[in-house]
Amino acid sequence: MDEDARIQQKKLYFLIENMQQLCEELPPNFQMRMTQEVQTVLANSLLNDTIYEIVKGLMEIQHVTEQHLQHLRKQVENDHLAEVQQWKDTFSTKDDKSELDHILELMDKKHKLKLNETDKKIVGLIDEKVKDQQSTLERAGIPEFYCTEDPTQIQLQMKIIDIIIRLSGMKFDPNK
Repeated sequence: MDEDARIQQKKLYFLIENMQQLCEELPPNFQMRMTQEVQTVLANSLLNDTIYEIVKGLMEIQHVTEQHLQHLRKQVENDHLAEVQQWKDTFSTKDDKSELDHILELMDKKHKLKLNETDKKIVGLIDEKVKDQQSTLERAGIPEFYCTEDPTQIQLQMKIIDIIIRLSGMKFDPNK
């Protein structure tokens, strides 16, 4: 066996050993899904840094997307506050209070609907992003990754990503 193959074999054992320890920390229902076969396929896919780079890139994209969606929701809230203030400024006398209260009540209903629509749009965009990530990781050869809406499978996929991230932080020493 040449030196490169020996180092790859040691790295594979390193990954499998550490993955087994990480899998022992999982809840029992997820431990059962992380079979030896799944762990071995995952460890083999992690032998080069490509998967780590893909996961890192997906995390960065997700972070930027989350910030954008938070900004989108906050903008809807700020627009509502600005509109309320504009109406309050328009109705400055006490005689107009009942009319202002009625307008504010109607605006509140309108803005709740708008915020609800925005939240639905955000959930749709998040679902789309999840499917994109699932598809990317499936194409990269990560076991247990495929497009699904099953919450249990998605939780397992998240735990696998966590394992990949934790393994990426472990230092492999080929001389051990």
